[in-house]
Amino acid sequence: MTVSRSAATLPQTTTHTQRLTATLLACLLGLGLVFLAGFSHIEALHNGAHDTRHSEGFPCH
Repeated sequence: MTVSRSAATLPQTTTHTQRLTATLLACLLGLGLVFLAGFSHIEALHNGAHDTRHSEGFPCH
Protein backbone atom coordinates (compact mmCIF):
# COMPACT_ATOMS: atom_id res chain seq x y z
CA MET A 1 0.00 0.00 0.00
CA THR A 2 1.31 3.46 -0.89
CA VAL A 3 1.13 6.21 1.70
CA SER A 4 1.18 9.77 0.46
CA ARG A 5 1.76 12.82 2.59
CA SER A 6 0.02 16.09 1.99
CA ALA A 7 1.93 19.35 1.67
CA ALA A 8 0.73 20.40 5.12
CA THR A 9 2.65 17.58 6.80
CA LEU A 10 5.95 18.13 4.98
CA PRO A 11 8.66 19.84 7.00
CA GLN A 12 9.47 23.40 6.04
CA THR A 13 12.97 23.62 4.66
CA THR A 14 13.00 27.15 3.29
CA THR A 15 15.61 29.47 4.69
CA HIS A 16 15.39 33.16 5.40
CA THR A 17 17.56 33.85 2.35
CA GLN A 18 15.24 31.87 0.06
CA ARG A 19 12.17 33.73 1.34
CA LEU A 20 13.92 37.08 0.96
CA THR A 21 15.01 36.22 -2.58
CA ALA A 22 11.48 35.16 -3.54
CA THR A 23 10.03 38.36 -2.05
CA LEU A 24 12.49 40.59 -3.89
CA LEU A 25 11.87 38.82 -7.19
CA ALA A 26 8.10 39.16 -6.74
CA CYS A 27 8.49 42.89 -6.02
CA LEU A 28 10.67 43.38 -9.11
CA LEU A 29 8.16 41.51 -11.26
CA GLY A 30 5.29 43.59 -9.87
CA LEU A 31 7.09 46.88 -10.43
CA GLY A 32 7.99 45.81 -13.94
CA LEU A 33 4.37 45.05 -14.74
CA VAL A 34 3.17 48.36 -13.29
CA PHE A 35 5.68 50.39 -15.27
CA LEU A 36 5.10 48.34 -18.43
CA ALA A 37 1.38 49.11 -18.28
CA GLY A 38 1.90 52.67 -17.07
CA PHE A 39 4.18 53.77 -19.87
CA SER A 40 2.88 51.56 -22.65
CA HIS A 41 1.87 53.10 -25.94
CA ILE A 42 -0.33 50.10 -26.69
CA GLU A 43 -3.86 51.32 -26.00
CA ALA A 44 -5.30 47.91 -25.03
CA LEU A 45 -2.55 47.32 -22.46
CA HIS A 46 -2.84 50.85 -21.09
CA ASN A 47 -6.63 50.71 -20.78
CA GLY A 48 -6.53 47.20 -19.30
CA ALA A 49 -4.77 48.46 -16.17
CA HIS A 50 -6.17 52.00 -16.17
CA ASP A 51 -8.64 51.82 -13.27
CA THR A 52 -6.29 49.82 -11.06
CA ARG A 53 -3.47 52.32 -11.56
CA HIS A 54 -5.68 55.25 -10.64
CA SER A 55 -7.02 53.48 -7.54
CA GLU A 56 -3.41 52.92 -6.42
CA GLY A 57 -2.42 56.54 -7.13
CA PHE A 58 -0.12 55.73 -10.07
CA PRO A 59 -0.27 58.59 -12.58
CA CYS A 60 -0.60 57.66 -16.22
CA HIS A 61 -1.62 60.88 -17.96
